[in-house]
Amino acid sequence: MADLFQQNQKKGVPLADRLRPEDFSGFLGQAEVIGPGTLLRTAIESDNIPSMIFWGPPGCGKTTLARLIANLTKANFINLSAVTSSLKEVREVIAGAKKQQEFYGKKTILFIDEIHRFNKAQQDAFLPVVEDGTIVLIGATTENPSFEIISPLLSRAKVFVFKALTAEDIAKILRTALKSDKGYGRLKIKISREVIDYLAGMSSGDARTALNSLELAIGATKPDKNGIIIINQGIVKQSLQKSHLLYDKAGEEHYNIISALHKSLRGSDADAALYWLGRMLEAGEDPLYIARRLVRFAAEDIGLAGSAALLQAVAAYQACHFMGMPECNVILAQAVVFLAKSKKSNQLYAAYQKVQADIKNLPAYGVPLHLRNAETKLMKNLGYGKNYKYNPNYSEPVEQDYLPAELKGRKYL
Repeated sequence: MADLFQQNQKKGVPLADRLRPEDFSGFLGQAEVIGPGTLLRTAIESDNIPSMIFWGPPGCGKTTLARLIANLTKANFINLSAVTSSLKEVREVIAGAKKQQEFYGKKTILFIDEIHRFNKAQQDAFLPVVEDGTIVLIGATTENPSFEIISPLLSRAKVFVFKALTAEDIAKILRTALKSDKGYGRLKIKISREVIDYLAGMSSGDARTALNSLELAIGATKPDKNGIIIINQGIVKQSLQKSHLLYDKAGEEHYNIISALHKSLRGSDADAALYWLGRMLEAGEDPLYIARRLVRFAAEDIGLAGSAALLQAVAAYQACHFMGMPECNVILAQAVVFLAKSKKSNQLYAAYQKVQADIKNLPAYGVPLHLRNAETKLMKNLGYGKNYKYNPNYSEPVEQDYLPAELKGRKYL
């Protein structure tokens, strides 16, 4: 049961792991999910837990809450990591859970960290035992469950959405680490409130990042002649090594940020567009992917209002293709600012949508005879090209139909 999650302070156990709270008094953040009187809090306290999915960014308390449940439940509690567990192990857990229920009348709570990494076959294996109550499943994921969890399993579980922790919450966690015997309460450490707040603010709502950075800073700093470890902002900056930008090229945040860039461009906010561009490039996004999106934007959202936009976007793509990163960052920045400041029109986009609708919903009408080329004598005899007016031969506008007769007068623009 809870012994799987017992806190231990042996050398080598990360600070973030040692500091996990054993009851709700030490759990910070997520008040909407787990605060007093909430549905989930009541279910945990009454040891009547449903199958559920914890969805939220890294370091927001998903695994910590699972460990709290392990400490508080009377059920058989099993922990698996989807990163390392196989389908064989999943089936062994299910078999063990059935024995626990059959011989001891005891339910099994199975916590799966990174559940989005389980494939369909692994997820399918849980369906019957979750359905009949043999296993209460708790999954933790940083990815949108709608995309990563199979719908039959998702329909049998309650999804709880965790938010990134506030800087204030993280600062409290850091101060606890400095005072607690599980952390550095026995060491002489000098760190100002400003430095703690800086570390909390730069951790992007991720308590684990903050604690890991604090641990690195303290471990790498030699005490002064009085035995005091002095942590300043410069040391914290080095320990952060902010290369962990929240961005997954294959996950939801990828789509969130490209959507933010697109909408910032559409809203003519060049500063916001530059920021979202930077978020992608600095996290390692393929510049050609961004350039392709800009080419599409130039036609879809600017179009006839500024034909130079497409030229600018295509030129940016070509330049990115033969220069690459980091040199092409300023090229994309130029294109992004140009597109943001351009006058907007979706006339072409709307027109083509109308065309698509007609093609989908109407018959494939034939090409009018006068628009067809008479490549053979037979075709000429059938009237191909007859009465076609060659426009350059006329000084005045030519009255001539170019759409099928059934669509005569149809307007798309």
